[in-house]
Amino acid sequence: MYDVAIIGAGIIGASILRELSKYDLKVIALEKENDVAMGTTKANSAIIHAGYDPKNGTLMANLNVKGNEMFEELCKELDVPFIRNGSLVLAFDEEELTLIKDLYENGVKNNVKNLEMISKEKILELEPNIASDVLGALYAKTGGIVGPFEYTIALVENAIENGGEIKVSAEVVRIEKDDVFTIKLSNNEEIKAKYIINAAGVYSDKIHNMVCKESFKITPIRGEYYVLDKEEGKNFSHTIFQCPSKFGKGVLVTPTVHGNLIVGPNAEEIEDKESVKTTADALSFIKDKANKTTKIINFRNSIRNFAGLRAEANTNDFIIEENSEVKGFIDVAGMKSPGLSAAPAIALKVVDILKNSGIDLKKKENFNPYRKQIRFMELPIEERSKIINEDKNYGRIICRCEEITEGEIIDSIKRAFGTITLDGVKRRCRPGMGRCQGGFCGPRVQEIIARELNIPLEDVVQEKDGSYILTNESR
Repeated sequence: MYDVAIIGAGIIGASILRELSKYDLKVIALEKENDVAMGTTKANSAIIHAGYDPKNGTLMANLNVKGNEMFEELCKELDVPFIRNGSLVLAFDEEELTLIKDLYENGVKNNVKNLEMISKEKILELEPNIASDVLGALYAKTGGIVGPFEYTIALVENAIENGGEIKVSAEVVRIEKDDVFTIKLSNNEEIKAKYIINAAGVYSDKIHNMVCKESFKITPIRGEYYVLDKEEGKNFSHTIFQCPSKFGKGVLVTPTVHGNLIVGPNAEEIEDKESVKTTADALSFIKDKANKTTKIINFRNSIRNFAGLRAEANTNDFIIEENSEVKGFIDVAGMKSPGLSAAPAIALKVVDILKNSGIDLKKKENFNPYRKQIRFMELPIEERSKIINEDKNYGRIICRCEEITEGEIIDSIKRAFGTITLDGVKRRCRPGMGRCQGGFCGPRVQEIIARELNIPLEDVVQEKDGSYILTNESR
């Protein structure tokens, strides 16, 4: 019997799991995929928004600003890259100047710190490669960038170290409520829990409807992106937005915490909650729109395209509440942007809801907030030498693009939970994230996984269950 079962292990579910691991509770997260951060969390802009955009008075506005303020300390505790690089919202005509002034005023109401309206001269001083016909911008110094899947993995690793549990490849197919909840999984397992947290992303309406009356609908909004080589990433230091519209925050240009450049997304309403394909039309649209921001991006330096789905709720705000009829069932749904930015504050709000619902929350005396990960090439030479003397695997570089050692790969495999895949290692320590996208290091990483797990080479999959890299006649 669990005190709390969290359905979904993206950024929201992982944040809640880690927060609840601070208390004397038996808590588990259930994830339908074979790893965490496999949905919206792994396919987004990786931006920690300042909080000037959400409508004043909404949950989005309140939790975005609070979450933004928490990220720096959390990333230090969890040893995850985070850069408070600041963001710019550009205006290219008088109408857009009015729009960014409205954003400024809304941001002030939302208590966003260090906001200012800046001139063309100041913009080009900060970002010389922005198109010269820009007129002005809103400058938000508290905006930031993070590695969203790295951060989510770190949250779960730290939660597990502190007594939390995770079950992957555990799709919820039915929920029954008696004195407690009985959660039936696709593998015929049953999980019993006193409380359920519904953090199932684009499927949160489906999970809600298993045990509650229908009250909201989630529509997937697909957004596509370019990831460009680090040569392009050198050209910009801030996150650069165009003026937002009813379709979202528009096509942006931003560096990543690892030095690449991301350009996108578009916004396309779709029905299929699994469709993350990229299309020539959408990518052409993104290139055309980005040309308004800057003329210098060489899209021939694109190393990857990807698409992600945003969970658009018909309530126009986050849904974070205990169901009024099914006590103990808590929805955390509609987590579109700024869901990533708000995630730490969302977790705190869920704790408050649980407390008000009657759960006994007693803090652990031995909670350890810290989690460390070796990033070998970032270390001083003396420290590298010491590590190699202790473990020769750190002296062998496997991924030359990102300079990732065999020691880092082995460490990520040992720390992993559930099925470890080629892309799972990639998300944890970056082999295959560089210019060749695993063309050279991929087979070597596959061999290391097979060796460390003592499994046949052909059993190592690319990402999801069944995505075999090697095959034979029997398969």
